[in-house]
Amino acid sequence: MSMQYTIRAVSEALDRAVRHRARTERKSINAVVVEALARGMGMGPQSVEHADLDHLIGTWQEDPDFDRAVADFERIDPDAWQ
Repeated sequence: MSMQYTIRAVSEALDRAVRHRARTERKSINAVVVEALARGMGMGPQSVEHADLDHLIGTWQEDPDFDRAVADFERIDPDAWQ
């Protein structure tokens, strides 16, 4: 059985954030709020999916073979820029 809540005193900033997330994730406002509430109560998925590249920070490795393979991309053809 599912329950129904009425939430009052939602700030404009929170409303904008919820609506933005709903639009971005193509979900209903209700789904976004229920997921956030469950996560806040320690009942939802603990990992948050990000669309950034933070997981790559500090993982760069020098690779001379790769550098040689892409060296041609560094060369500028003056005739192509006229």
